[in-house]
Amino acid sequence: MTAIKHALQRDIFTPNDERLLSIVNVCKAGKKKKNCFLCATVTTERPVQVKVVKVKKSDKGDFYKRQIAWALRDLAVVDAKDAIKENPEFDLHFEKIYKWVASSTAEKNAFISCIWKLNQRYLRKKIDFVNVSSQLLEESVPSGENQSVAGGDEEAVDEYQELNAREEQDIEIIMEGCEYAISNAEAFAERLSRELQVLDGANIQSIMASEKQVNILMKLLDEALQEVDQIEFKLSSYEEMLQSVKEQMDQISESNHLIHLSNTNNVKLLSEIEFLVNHMDLAKGHIKALQEGDLASSRGIEACTNAADALLQCMNVALRPGHDMLLAVKQQQQRFSDLREHFARRLASHLNNVFVQQGHDQSSTLAQHSIELTLPNHHPFHRDLLRYAKLMEWLKSTDYGKYEGLTKNYMDYLSRLYEREIKDFFEVAKIKMTGTTKESKKFGLHGSSGKLTGSTSSLNKLSVQPSGNRRSQSSSLLDMGNMSTSDLDVADRTKFDKIFEQVLSELEPLCLAEQDFISKFFKLQQHQSMPGTVTEADDLDGGTSSRQHISGTPLPVSSEKDMIRQMMTKIFRCIEPELNNLIALGDKIDSFNSLYMLVKMSHHVWTAQNVDPASFLSTTLGNVLVTVKRNFDKCISNQIRQMEEVKISKKSKVGILPFVAEFEEFAGLAESIFKNAERRGDLDKAYTKLIRGVFVNVEKVANESQKTPRDVVMMENFHHIFATLSRLKISCLEAEKKEAKQKYTDHLQSYVIYSLGQPLEKLNHFFEGVEARVAQGIREEEVSYQLAFNKQELRKVIKEYPGKEVKKGLDNLYKKVDKHLCEEENLLQVVWHSMQDEFIRQYKHFEGLIARCYPGSGVTMEFTIQDILDYCSSIAQSH
Repeated sequence: MTAIKHALQRDIFTPNDERLLSIVNVCKAGKKKKNCFLCATVTTERPVQVKVVKVKKSDKGDFYKRQIAWALRDLAVVDAKDAIKENPEFDLHFEKIYKWVASSTAEKNAFISCIWKLNQRYLRKKIDFVNVSSQLLEESVPSGENQSVAGGDEEAVDEYQELNAREEQDIEIIMEGCEYAISNAEAFAERLSRELQVLDGANIQSIMASEKQVNILMKLLDEALQEVDQIEFKLSSYEEMLQSVKEQMDQISESNHLIHLSNTNNVKLLSEIEFLVNHMDLAKGHIKALQEGDLASSRGIEACTNAADALLQCMNVALRPGHDMLLAVKQQQQRFSDLREHFARRLASHLNNVFVQQGHDQSSTLAQHSIELTLPNHHPFHRDLLRYAKLMEWLKSTDYGKYEGLTKNYMDYLSRLYEREIKDFFEVAKIKMTGTTKESKKFGLHGSSGKLTGSTSSLNKLSVQPSGNRRSQSSSLLDMGNMSTSDLDVADRTKFDKIFEQVLSELEPLCLAEQDFISKFFKLQQHQSMPGTVTEADDLDGGTSSRQHISGTPLPVSSEKDMIRQMMTKIFRCIEPELNNLIALGDKIDSFNSLYMLVKMSHHVWTAQNVDPASFLSTTLGNVLVTVKRNFDKCISNQIRQMEEVKISKKSKVGILPFVAEFEEFAGLAESIFKNAERRGDLDKAYTKLIRGVFVNVEKVANESQKTPRDVVMMENFHHIFATLSRLKISCLEAEKKEAKQKYTDHLQSYVIYSLGQPLEKLNHFFEGVEARVAQGIREEEVSYQLAFNKQELRKVIKEYPGKEVKKGLDNLYKKVDKHLCEEENLLQVVWHSMQDEFIRQYKHFEGLIARCYPGSGVTMEFTIQDILDYCSSIAQSH
């Protein structure tokens, strides 16, 4: 270690004028062991700088290089890790913590001891030594003789200085002049001593020679001291003179300061007074307007509005600290408060009178509007009241209690007014729907309230009329409601549609105008969307609903949007019950009206939701739409129930079933109503339910039919259904259209085959026996050898069916088919043509069997295919 220390001193620290005092071999803790040295050094020049230097061996050779240096004054803590046990680890806390592991505990202790000494000697800042043995620090403290020795060593070390280059050069010259200096040191020392004595003598002589000059210099110094005394005396006199001037200047400065302070205070006082006068002084004209201003004229309202704004600005002025303690300010504030209270009472009283007067003025116009299906226009009233909108805003910000009172009074007066207008309006609508007042009584309307008191009568049972009276059958078909089609035709339904549309078209602008007025007059914010509000216009299929009734208790006001909705709810609380009564009446007059109402109501709900999905109008119409949708579903359910309750006559043929004709009527009407409608999906669902009910009940009636063959019932009704669906082109019923066509085709074929088995009954039985023998394995050419099927038997059977007999049989068959089929569907010629084709097919089949089973027999039928064609054509023309 000593050799390394000398090498480091020579190679690294001597060129930098530094001395190496202590060294320790270390490596970083927790990493791969790469050894390096920590060195404690001091500079040889003053002021002394103490450093800790990290030295590392170069990777390219055996020399050492200086890697990093820290000033000892930057060292904050030395942590030896353990003061009791030997532990080579220690930490040095510079700008960050450096963790080291020494090669030995002794080296670590020696290095820490050196650091402690340097800290004690050179640094004013004390370094914290943590987990360092007290004995190690005690050993480092010098005491007694040891202290003197240590002190002497340190002084010797401190006094020792290395020779500089010039000194080394002079010593070399001297030694070159004395070649024996190395061999005889004593002679060399004596020579040096002699030369030193010679130099001392020369110095003494030089001093003695300069004594005269020293005396002259001393005399000059005495003269200079006298001059200095004179100058000091003059300076003292000047200082006394300046002292009096200084006192006078101090007095002037203090006087100027007081004057400046007084001016500053005056400026600030003037500024405060101007602030109070400018901001808390209300003009006499404003005071007069607030006390006596005319609230009925436009000019008076404008003056009162300006005065109220000025008063509000004066009351809301931000006073500076201390202003509120001034008596004048308190008096002015009290005056403003009295003016505000007085004007607020005047304004509230005047507006209440305006509300009451509006109720009387509008009542006088009710008689005029009761004749026509229109609602009175409130725009002039709104226009007059909007002149007070700014004053209402002022009242809202200054006296919220009176503002709330006005709001409540407005809702009370206007709710009674609107209730009279809306009830009269709906009464007119009900009268127009039913035609006359007498008819309105027929449907359960009593008085002017327009409420439905009658109950819906039970639906009539459908029955199948005899085919002989087709006209009476069609006139007796009941429509979807409670009245017959002879009483309510398309014109009546169109009239109802127009009246219902007129009702909704009158209500919609009335509600929107009132909501817009409330927002502007009462200064309430309304937005396009209100989160958290739920309407039920989009959930119409459920049987139960958790919707809140508009006429119920309003929710607590949580925002201005809720307040608008609650005000509208109270003002128009009668709209929803009246709409429900009107819907019930329309459904009672004709349940087909539910189709018109569903389309119209859906359109208006969709329009209202596009404007504001959570507005009063949107919510109310959505709730009413729920009722309309339920009536529509009820209408469909009633139709299906009527189908299931159909009873057929045992004595008359069936023909086209009533509910099949009614489905055609329903579908035709629904397609015209729901064209381009928003709720087409509801109709498609109803179609699916109805068509399934029609299919099931047609088959049920066909199975129960005794007079008309099952195939005829199925064929005629499914042909009618297929024709209806083909004509209307209902996209959601494409599958049912194909199914109806297939059922019609299958039952037509079945009926034709069954009917043709009768005209040539024996011939059919004979050839069925032939086919049975062939099926049993007998060869076709050997069938003629069977006793029951020989040529003689064949000729005997064929002779029983000459052309005349065949024509007679076909004629009877035509008459029978004509009795089975109904006139409405006009399928007689279609069926007859199918029978002709099937008869020809059977004829060709018989001819083929004769040719294969009786070859060369010469046996043929007594009529030809052309004869069959002539017979069928002749029979069809004769009938």
